[in-house]
Amino acid sequence: MNIESVKIKFEERLLQLPDVIGVGIGRKAEKTVIKIYVNRQTPQSSTYEQIPKSLDGYETDIEEIGDLTSLSRK
Repeated sequence: MNIESVKIKFEERLLQLPDVIGVGIGRKAEKTVIKIYVNRQTPQSSTYEQIPKSLDGYETDIEEIGDLTSLSRK
């Protein structure tokens, strides 16, 4: 299974975890990984413990991006 299919397979479940606000595909140390975007990251967080280190053989990478704010257009 390619990485895009794996991302799609797990995305809905990951987005249900507290603090997870996005899932994507990115790079880490010359590898293509599944990125898990959170608004805050702490090792003590239960969310941190619930995110697997890999999904169907593809490494995951947790990235803190803070709170998102929608910009309105006029």
